[in-house]
Amino acid sequence: MTRPPEPQAEALDALTRRVAELEAELAATTRLLGTYKAMLFGARSEKARIVLDGQGQLDLDDLRPAGPMSAPANDDPAPAQAKPRARRNIGALPRHLPRIVQIIEPDSTACACCAGAMHKIGEDVSEALDIVPAILRVIATVRPRYACRACEGAIVQAPAPRRMIEGGMATTSLIAWVVTQRFAWYLPAYRQAQMLAGQGLRIDRSTLSRWIRSAAWWLQGLYDRQLLAIHSHPRIHVDETRMPVIGRGAGKLRIDQFWAHGTDDRPWNGPAPPAVCYVHAQARSHAEIAAQLARYQGVLQVDGYRAYKALEDPNRPAGQIRLAFCMAHLRRRFVDLHKSTRSPITAQIIALLSRIYRIEAEIRGTDADHRKAVRQARSRPIIDELKALFDDTLPRVAQASQLAEHIRYAHGHWRGLTLFLEDGRIEIDNNMIERQMRPIGIGRRNSLFAGNEAGAHSWAVLASLLQTAKLNGLDPLVWLDDVLTRMVSGAVRNNDLDQLLAWNWQPAVRTAPRQAA
Repeated sequence: MTRPPEPQAEALDALTRRVAELEAELAATTRLLGTYKAMLFGARSEKARIVLDGQGQLDLDDLRPAGPMSAPANDDPAPAQAKPRARRNIGALPRHLPRIVQIIEPDSTACACCAGAMHKIGEDVSEALDIVPAILRVIATVRPRYACRACEGAIVQAPAPRRMIEGGMATTSLIAWVVTQRFAWYLPAYRQAQMLAGQGLRIDRSTLSRWIRSAAWWLQGLYDRQLLAIHSHPRIHVDETRMPVIGRGAGKLRIDQFWAHGTDDRPWNGPAPPAVCYVHAQARSHAEIAAQLARYQGVLQVDGYRAYKALEDPNRPAGQIRLAFCMAHLRRRFVDLHKSTRSPITAQIIALLSRIYRIEAEIRGTDADHRKAVRQARSRPIIDELKALFDDTLPRVAQASQLAEHIRYAHGHWRGLTLFLEDGRIEIDNNMIERQMRPIGIGRRNSLFAGNEAGAHSWAVLASLLQTAKLNGLDPLVWLDDVLTRMVSGAVRNNDLDQLLAWNWQPAVRTAPRQAA
């Protein structure tokens, strides 16, 4: 067989290379499509038994078949030996709820035999949960004026109570209800307007928006105190998410950012309460987060976003910041890759990470010293094994592959990923703050965007305070109504705002308004 001419050989080589490139692009696209399908339709949890399809118990001489399956990588509850029972309200309903007793007597208590009177020998009691829907009402404030018949000009009248919006038609409680529906339960203003219209009250959405801005103005000082309290702790979580905002001028939509700062020391019984503050900003840059943390020093728990890395400057004027990175982000990379490749290497990596998470579930709720001791004794050998696996695998795989990319990511963040071994106060991942981004995502999906920059700032202020109230086990409406009432009335001054923070708050005793005869 004669050799083809040189130009034809070159063309054949070019076509071969092009086919290889297209096949690589198709494989990458297929993997990406598989990842999206898993995000939309796949299992929500990252349990090893789901990810590995029965390969969770690998024969590595360190995973025993008798042991329980590994806990979810990003779920808080400790692993249970058996399926937990569903928490249903079977039996007595909560005792704190008010009871309305309805007694149903028989049609007749005369004996059918002798017509004598029957006496009570017992009773059957059954309870059912009921609800009274929200009722709109009008509170008429009457202030009588008194004058002396013998003197001229002596008139006495009680001062008018202060309102959130002077001359407005809404009470503090109504505004608190609107704000809570919007930022605690993610109900957009137009839906609230429809609900009010169903009760015969037509209020324009712009009016509801003015009420919301007024509430944010009153609560600005409390929001500042809460952010300052978060930054006073030596370890905080930070994350960011997009926030569409209508810009000025032509009114085009631009993508701003909500940065979330949070604390929660409950996993080790520490002093920092569960709290979150959202900060609206137009940028997602290092300069922006550096400005927000200009006075902070301590441990910053974040994901691998490069804007955080420059914060680890030992010459910072405010003091040094140490970065603790998120192990769940690393695990998620290998989980997504395993779903598309079913590689034994990714299965082994996921199994090792799951063992570490199993240990974390066991020690959650213990003190920091105990957590550190257990991590040093049990988690560090697994981390060392994981590092050895990364070091051994990287030279043996194609450097352009996703597996190599993920291993290089682990190498580049290794010190921050393993910082939790040295400090029992540090969490293994950043899931605490990621969970606080979900309310923003739900509200963004329901409302589509913030009306303008001022609206985005109001969103950040109100969502921060209400989400923190929920984190502390409070009814957000009860808390907000009480806080606004005390602030508007002047019962709490600006220098006493700390008592209104969700973790310090105690409800005020309030008397019911007197009704006219």
